[in-house]
Amino acid sequence: MEDDPDPEFRTYRHLFAARRPWRRGCIDELLRDIADDKVAGVLITDTRMQRIHHPYDGGADVFLATLEERDRMRDRHADWLSSHPSGL
Repeated sequence: MEDDPDPEFRTYRHLFAARRPWRRGCIDELLRDIADDKVAGVLITDTRMQRIHHPYDGGADVFLATLEERDRMRDRHADWLSSHPSGL
């Protein structure tokens, strides 16, 4: 991607990655900040990047390794799904 030569139109993105051992509640504060729209653009993944959770204020997208895993997750959390006819 080429930056616009005009400095006022340049775009920057800062990335941060951290590896943490999983413990119940270890990302609660981060999830609260995302829900409160204090933080955005967060991806939470396993170390092999086979499952990705993308929370945002108002919901989350979940990408799983297989269709079967997706269907189990959908069925287990059916009450979390949108009631909108398009599923959004």
